[in-house]
Amino acid sequence: MSGILDDFKNAFAKRNNGLIQLIWLNVAVYVVMLVFLITATVFFKRPDIFETVLSYFSVTPAMGTFLLRPWTILTYSLFHAVNPISHLLPNMLMLYWFGAIIQEFLGSRRLINLYILGAIFGGALALIAFNFIPYYQGAINTTIIGASGSVMAIMFAAATLMPDYTFFLFLIGPVKIKYIALFFLLISLAGAIGTNAGGGIVHMGGALLGYLYVKQLQTGRDWGTPIDATIEFFQNLFKRIEKPTIKVIHRQKESIYSNTQATVGGTYPDDDEVDEILDKISRSGYESLTKEEKQKLFKASQK
Repeated sequence: MSGILDDFKNAFAKRNNGLIQLIWLNVAVYVVMLVFLITATVFFKRPDIFETVLSYFSVTPAMGTFLLRPWTILTYSLFHAVNPISHLLPNMLMLYWFGAIIQEFLGSRRLINLYILGAIFGGALALIAFNFIPYYQGAINTTIIGASGSVMAIMFAAATLMPDYTFFLFLIGPVKIKYIALFFLLISLAGAIGTNAGGGIVHMGGALLGYLYVKQLQTGRDWGTPIDATIEFFQNLFKRIEKPTIKVIHRQKESIYSNTQATVGGTYPDDDEVDEILDKISRSGYESLTKEEKQKLFKASQK
């Protein structure tokens, strides 16, 4: 167990490791909720306690309820149905496959931004649909959980950025990711009038966000800037309240990465150089990079 905890800590200690951090976070929340459900059911015979707690992290489209729990527009994307696990597993696999593309070509920071924006946009679209479209108003007290809106945002961002990128699927062979994204969009459209209509709407919202995010990024506008500013604010806030001894240790750790390091193949590029290269990829694609830029990007990935 201590080894698993060490792996969890190491995942969040590494820089530019957003993909693994998101997966670990989803899995950790699932495990905590599973243990909580078992405890409430077996030892206290009160499974209703679990449902009550979960409701405080799930999106409920009823506007009165949502206004009392506005944080759910984000937290719902970290919670999954405990039984069966088939709700969590496909989302994590899709996050891993498509998230790896985004992290490689746009960077870890933008991957996290896409996850957050996909959750917010998908949840907001569900709120609008259930409150203003008569067909959905009869189920306004439904609850919505799952990372699928965020995953769809990442999937469509990858398909928009590199539509001809190919996955080799078991029993099928090579398939371009633009067709995979289209297939899942069709499933979401069909689901929007089924028993899981809320999930279908969230999927479509995430897909639209992922497409628009990359299109805006290619014109020089990064929709994730407010999220970066918010994260930086809290990071600075925590730094100010740390004890002096902790601050000294923190600066020593940062100095490892702030200075250019010698490696067998040369030196690590600094963060500004990496950001410039990633911006160039988002505008013109990976093929537009010079040989030197590709080498710098590769060295940065070895940190």
